[in-house]
Amino acid sequence: MAVLLCMAIALPATAIAASPSDCARATFAAAAPARCEDFAGLDSAALLARADALRGDDDLSGAGRALACAAPRVLALDDPRAHYELVRRAGILEYGRDRPNEALAAFECALHLADALGDRDAAAKQWKNIGSSLRRIGDYAGAMRALSRSLRMQRERADPAVGPVLNNIADVYRDMEQDEDAERYYRDALRAFRASGDTVQAAHVYDSLSEIAFERGDAATAIALLDDALRALREQGEDHDTAPHSGMRRYRLMLLAGRAHAAIAGNDLAQAQASVEEGLALAAAHALPVPVELQLEAARVERLSGRREAALARLRSVLADGPEAPGSRAALLRETAGTLEAMGRGAEALAALREAHAREVEDLRAQRDRGLAWSNARFNLNESRRRIAEVEAENRRRALMLWLTVVSAIAALSLVSLYFLRHRQRARLAEAARRARYEEALAHYRREADALAEDRRLLQALLDSRGDALALLDAEGQLLAVNRAACALLGEDREALSGRPLSERLPAGEADAFARALEQMEDAQRQILPMALGPDGAVVGVELRPWEHGDGLIVIALHPDAREAGAATTGAEPVAPAPQAPRSGDDDTARFRRDLVELMLAVIEAWESSTGLHRIELAERSRIWSVGIDDGRLRARAMERYLSLSKLPRNPRWRDVLRSAYFVLGHCERLAPEAREALQRRVDGILAMTRRDALA
Repeated sequence: MAVLLCMAIALPATAIAASPSDCARATFAAAAPARCEDFAGLDSAALLARADALRGDDDLSGAGRALACAAPRVLALDDPRAHYELVRRAGILEYGRDRPNEALAAFECALHLADALGDRDAAAKQWKNIGSSLRRIGDYAGAMRALSRSLRMQRERADPAVGPVLNNIADVYRDMEQDEDAERYYRDALRAFRASGDTVQAAHVYDSLSEIAFERGDAATAIALLDDALRALREQGEDHDTAPHSGMRRYRLMLLAGRAHAAIAGNDLAQAQASVEEGLALAAAHALPVPVELQLEAARVERLSGRREAALARLRSVLADGPEAPGSRAALLRETAGTLEAMGRGAEALAALREAHAREVEDLRAQRDRGLAWSNARFNLNESRRRIAEVEAENRRRALMLWLTVVSAIAALSLVSLYFLRHRQRARLAEAARRARYEEALAHYRREADALAEDRRLLQALLDSRGDALALLDAEGQLLAVNRAACALLGEDREALSGRPLSERLPAGEADAFARALEQMEDAQRQILPMALGPDGAVVGVELRPWEHGDGLIVIALHPDAREAGAATTGAEPVAPAPQAPRSGDDDTARFRRDLVELMLAVIEAWESSTGLHRIELAERSRIWSVGIDDGRLRARAMERYLSLSKLPRNPRWRDVLRSAYFVLGHCERLAPEAREALQRRVDGILAMTRRDALA
């Protein structure tokens, strides 16, 4: 990726002043052609999102290729906002690669674009990014000016998200060894992060405060602050498997390394070893690379525990991998020297110490070179700008051309705006049409669900035509219809009985027995129970039979004398399978039962995939299936019998299965169209079989 400052210097003055987006084009002008085969079929927006995801997974190389593939498409657009998003991501990527000069160039271009857009929020963020890059280069005065400006802009707009700026200002003070000011700003940042609920950034602040405490010799406070940081990560839920939580696990490894370092400084070797073991176990459990910092602390624990050979082997293995972080190789070499000295190998220890010193000198020179490169680039850029100003002052024609370019850009922007307005209008019309179709389908589902409900007036008329005391229950024991003879026997009028569970009239023990009897009716033809249903608890004979039209309804016949119920013994009477829909033949019945189970399974799958909720939630919200507690956990046992052909009742409640399907179709807006069509086809198949049987 090209460095913005160098490209700006190389361009002619007129090109630099041509438009705000030219700096974005310059950023990618010298980039080598990217291999885009891995991103075939992705548009520019998808490529930017892919770059963000790869960067979140620490795949900086892949993120760079995704940005390089997106750049030609984005820069071909006359869209400063898209250019801003592209260059902003380029700066973040270069910052993550520890290339602060390149990051600074990109952030300054992003600031230029934000100012051109009039977006003060974006400008404030880029001032913050510029300050962070200047701090990394070593220009603390420039970093403080940029960060102070960012903080002022955010406070003028009453922006509550000031935590990152306060944290960066604290970092500058800490680099300048002004720990009191650094700690004050860290505390302010911590309050801001807590107020916004950003526990991950709060963990970063705890980490920084712990380092200050450690540097002043307060190991106990450092450990306590690191424990707060680890607690904040656990509150965020970093044990999930998503990419953001994977990043939090890597940061947790760094915190555990710092905790081990502080424990060693506090002469608490046991606590240090526990922190190291926790970190190594976490890395192994999630296949994470062990950071150099944790490897270093593990080697120190091994050396202090007397396992010097293991410590030396670990250090040499890490050094062989070639750690790239600034200062990491020097720290590993110094620990290697200490381990060798403890083993009595003085000559080797001295050689390792010399190599560590040489590496530290190289790191300091690299930091100095970055500062010199930045200063040189800044000087060249200022000289280039001075020449540009002179050329513009002498050449009015170029100013006129610039004015014409601006007018053309405004016209083009107006056309683009008109196009997007028309596009949005068409999109709104399409959405309105889609919504109307959805509402029409929803009304259809509700009509179909209502059509499945039994007509209580018809049921009542059928029962009233009988002289014996009869009532009709649903599968949950709720009274749907009661004839006159049953009302007289029970001693209450019809309005007081209809719609109420029959179990309300029973003592607790009999209510449990009645519930079990109802559950057994799905596989039984007849049951006889004595129950205290009469006035003043009088015992009457209760005979339960399946409703002759199927559908899982139950007819109860009430006898004043329990002996009149029929059999001398009470209980379930299993007989040949009761009538069930459809009844036109054994093959049709078997197919119907299989299709009914497949429909119920499809209903459960559609519910769980579109809502993310458990089947228990479906049972509770639809109010079709009862939910009870079994062995300390919620279960919908009646519904679960319809998920297996071997457990399907002899008298299946097929209407309840259809009602469940219509509930899912009517309430799951996120159900995929193909899944909705497949579910509707299964419903139509069940309805066709029941209607064919009715005609037969």
